[in-house]
Amino acid sequence: MPTGHIRQLLAFSPGRSDQVPAFRIAVSIAVPLVAMLLLGRPDLTIFASFGAFTAIYGRQEPLRERFRHQCEAGGLLLAMIMLGALLSFTGASAWVVIPVVALAGGVGAVVSSMLGLKPPGAIFYLFAAGAIGSLPPSADLGLGLAVAALSVVWCLLVGLLARLIGEGHRGPVSPVAARFVMPPREIARQGLLYAGAALIAGVLGEASGLSHFYWAMVAAVAPISAPDVAARLYRGIHRVVGTFGGILVAAFVLSTGLQQWHLVVYVVLFQFLAELFVIRNYGFALLFITPLALLMLQLAHPTSTQEILTARMAETAIGAAVGLALVLLFRTTEEREADTRALPILRLIGRRGGKRAG
Repeated sequence: MPTGHIRQLLAFSPGRSDQVPAFRIAVSIAVPLVAMLLLGRPDLTIFASFGAFTAIYGRQEPLRERFRHQCEAGGLLLAMIMLGALLSFTGASAWVVIPVVALAGGVGAVVSSMLGLKPPGAIFYLFAAGAIGSLPPSADLGLGLAVAALSVVWCLLVGLLARLIGEGHRGPVSPVAARFVMPPREIARQGLLYAGAALIAGVLGEASGLSHFYWAMVAAVAPISAPDVAARLYRGIHRVVGTFGGILVAAFVLSTGLQQWHLVVYVVLFQFLAELFVIRNYGFALLFITPLALLMLQLAHPTSTQEILTARMAETAIGAAVGLALVLLFRTTEEREADTRALPILRLIGRRGGKRAG
């Protein structure tokens, strides 16, 4: 790989008072998790965590816009959690869960784009619906939905109070994306790309015989939300390299025989660190995002450390390969022209392909 691309992968964008939203988001997830432990229900922490994803939206936006966007994101997340709970309640097999969740993720990504939600894409929707849809049937699913809803409300409250620490008021303020009506052709293209990537990756992940097929689905859609093909390629590489590094971090943490309270502390710490760096360098942030996701699941439903680490590594590789392949195959004409000029690697591939065709 040319030196310029390596520098681009390793580069950190300038900081923008990232500790402020990172603190807000960490507090938003900490309180619901601690509450579940105090109530003796660690099994419900997975619902609390997915509801708390609401806090990730509206980063450094003005108060009114952040509240509106978090309400919309919270509604979408609750819809995905409810869908997952329905799939779990009915005892749906993975071969039913995968296409249903893939379709829901595609719809969620399109709606997010039309509402101007940041971060864009389908990652959180697929993770929530896929993880909960994979749970065994339980009589406590209704209680889990209530916990998720309360987590959303808590995040909205913290988002309102964040003005007191200056987020969206003093210092950097993120530009608010305008709502727009997407042309039907673009709706179909974007939705099919997200849903198709998730579906193919999920099927391959399940066929591999490993657990947690939804990790392959998440990895597949991760590159798609980037603004251009070059950024999507970098994001896909970041996803693989960062995840593999994060697995090493998770392996170390899980090898120390942690109690549930320790897991909560690590989850909150990794959430803070992830939000501190995710805008600056996605690959570096995955050193914290990966153990964060693994510890969230271990807290609610403990499983073999070797199994969960192996599955995370393999499913990520499968998903990233699918996502990058689709990103390159389904470029628009404008993207092909722009990115073959921007990326010498793609330009070289295009020239060789043209010579062979001739």
